Amino acid sequence: MATEKKPPAKKAAPVTKAAPATKAAPATKAAPATKAAPAKNVVPATKVEPVKVATAAKKVAVKVATPANKAAPATAAAPAVVAASTTDPAAEKSANSAFMKALTPSAALAAVVGAQALPRTQVVKKLWVYIKENNLQDTADKRMINTDAKLMEVFGKAQVHMFEIAGLIGQHLT
Repeated sequence: MATEKKPPAKKAAPVTKAAPATKAAPATKAAPATKAAPAKNVVPATKVEPVKVATAAKKVAVKVATPANKAAPATAAAPAVVAASTTDPAAEKSANSAFMKALTPSAALAAVVGAQALPRTQVVKKLWVYIKENNLQDTADKRMINTDAKLMEVFGKAQVHMFEIAGLIGQHLT
């Protein structure tokens, strides 16, 4: 088996020496380090050929294209990219329109947040403003809210966990 692997490595070595004339040091280091795999991985001939094609394409592009021709495709491509990016935020905003629907609070909830119609997010925000202004958070556990007379009508309990607020106010919004 060892003799079978050595002959392909010898065949691969001349190919790597001939192809990477510009990068002789990396090719010689790669060939002895691994057996048959570097011959497949080290394919500088393919890398060199596209470079030649690219340089030939550049020469052709320089000869054929004029400055006016170069500017026209660039300006046509730029607005297309801008138009695509501006349509995405509009789609995201329309997806949340039902979430931001204004709802009318009940009389008990209106005593805390006001009588005007508000989205759920703003109702919760105003509840937190009321809770912090009146120091209703429990001192030992800030996640718990101690209710006063107004909040007792809304929540129905003496103490409420902060994650229960959204569920409890849902009963008071129509």
